[in-house]
Amino acid sequence: MFITLEGGEGAGKSTQARRLAAALTARGQPVLLTREPGGAAGAEALRGLLLARPFDARAEMLLHFAARREHLVRSIRPALAAGATVVCDRFADSTFAYQVGGQGGDPQLWAALVTHTLEGIWPDLTFLLDLPVEVGLARAAARGEANRYEAADPDFHHRVRLAYHALAAREPERFRLIDATLPEDEVAEAILACLPAP
Repeated sequence: MFITLEGGEGAGKSTQARRLAAALTARGQPVLLTREPGGAAGAEALRGLLLARPFDARAEMLLHFAARREHLVRSIRPALAAGATVVCDRFADSTFAYQVGGQGGDPQLWAALVTHTLEGIWPDLTFLLDLPVEVGLARAAARGEANRYEAADPDFHHRVRLAYHALAAREPERFRLIDATLPEDEVAEAILACLPAP
């Protein structure tokens, strides 16, 4: 399976991705735990660039998909071919939410890049960790050293959240909406309860 975790800042995606990967490993399932932007050497280099400085929505979308293509070719596709479950902290839905929803980028460009760079590889299951923007930003601020996305104004993050909800409504068979205001253990239990039986 290809499983992704999505959501706004401070939703706990990285924590829950690690917990999910550990639970699957404990079941005896080979797992690749990875993230975006990143997950392969070239993609990690682009991550540093994307988090360090702003670009316009089109340039930013192209950079994210360049990183994603490298990630797909070097890490995701080989892992799936080898029979592993891939657990990824963010994927193409993030680019829609942030660059289309948040920045007002072109949704047709996003769709074209999905077609031309991902070659049909798409998540089987996506957990949308949802929480109010103010709660997520407060959590992110408590971690310290905010990146430029976390430092964006609340209106931007409200648009991101709305875009995520639009994606979930468009693909209800893929998305599972998880209340990320719950305690960490309860969020983990809710995620595990959505998985197919081992």
